[in-house]
Amino acid sequence: MTARILVVDDVLANVKLLEARLSAEYFDVRTASDGIEALNLCARGSFDVVLCDVMMPGMDGFEVCRRLKAAPATAHIPVVLITALDGTADRVRGLEAGADDFLTKPVDELALVARVRSLVRFKHVVDELRRQVATSATIGLPSSGKDAPLVDEGGRGRVLLVEDRQVSAERLAKTLSESHTVDLEAVADDALFRAATGGYDLVVLSSTLKDYDSLRVCSQLRSLERTRDLPILLLAEGEDRARIVRGLDLGVNDYLLRPVDRNELMARVRSQLRRKRYADRLREIMQASLQMAVTDPLTGLHNRRYLESHLGELIDAAADGDKPLSLMILDIDHFKSVNDTFGHDVGDEVLRGFAERVRTAIRGVDVFCRLGGEEFIIVMPDTSLDTAGRVAERIRQTVGGTDFPIDKGARQIAVTVSIGLAERRNGREAEAMLKRADRALYRSKAAGRNRVSADAA
Repeated sequence: MTARILVVDDVLANVKLLEARLSAEYFDVRTASDGIEALNLCARGSFDVVLCDVMMPGMDGFEVCRRLKAAPATAHIPVVLITALDGTADRVRGLEAGADDFLTKPVDELALVARVRSLVRFKHVVDELRRQVATSATIGLPSSGKDAPLVDEGGRGRVLLVEDRQVSAERLAKTLSESHTVDLEAVADDALFRAATGGYDLVVLSSTLKDYDSLRVCSQLRSLERTRDLPILLLAEGEDRARIVRGLDLGVNDYLLRPVDRNELMARVRSQLRRKRYADRLREIMQASLQMAVTDPLTGLHNRRYLESHLGELIDAAADGDKPLSLMILDIDHFKSVNDTFGHDVGDEVLRGFAERVRTAIRGVDVFCRLGGEEFIIVMPDTSLDTAGRVAERIRQTVGGTDFPIDKGARQIAVTVSIGLAERRNGREAEAMLKRADRALYRSKAAGRNRVSADAA
């Protein structure tokens, strides 16, 4: 796993030691001797992890971390603070500054490499999501041009606590319940099921379950699609260094040594929730962008892009099952005169009203799209041409049966529609089917409009 690591320390010997150890693991290492240089490098370049000493002249590591996490362009970069300070208060201060971990000198090399690899995995996931969001902006939802900061601190999280020691479980649950909704589970198999179905934001897992290997729980959580991205905080014994390192390799996001300090527990939970919500927000933006890319914003219908990507699949499915499939192209009659006479705002009202009326005349399984302008298409799976003709006639009557209200109901205008039908034949070619329906639509228009015509076999 290759990655770019920035080491920040004012002591050259410390820098060289970390640089040599990380380079031996094939990481690409860059260095900075103070906080200002580190901030400038991060602003100009792309790093996967920042390892920053706390005790530096001028700007200490806490302030470097705060500034990195406050800047939208660098908020997603994991930061590990490294220092000789060993007090819980210092660890909590670092975590509250936004640090993703806090390692104490002399640094355990095995733990350092495992921690860096774990954070690099998270960073790569976030980078991929950010790339997908940026790409989707070119085909759907416009981008604001700014990165979303990693600053979400509010809101309760749903935490699954997996612990089979009753006294410890009750104490931990009481602490976590002050800020979060906590469910307690003592049985590992039941915990796996609840994690996959309970909509949790975090799993807090004891490393010392009596009848089950906790690391196997970690492995299984990472192997299930529903829990693959669910953060895991491991509660470990101080002598379990090898298991901690193994857990990080398996996908544990963070760990906390017993005896558990309340403030450090809450700080690490907040850190994991903040990272999860940031990744979730990126996924939501991407999903919204993809949805916008295939949705007509005026009518809420699917658009031409959606039709082009799905029509072939629908025709193939009908051919594979030897089932009928029909489609109709609909064109609002004399729509240009509506825009010319009443204005485009009224034209938009008519388009929205037309879409609403047609929806009431078709099934939920039918694919209703706006091709553009006043032209629409409906794809009807498992529907013969005769049946589609009856549906088309019902649509024609629904549209033209009553006038459309305009100007918020102040006036009304008559609207009619011309429709062309085609049915799937023996082939699988979507374009040919569309051309046949379009020819049928032309016949409806040539015959006086406000009528239904079917493709001649």
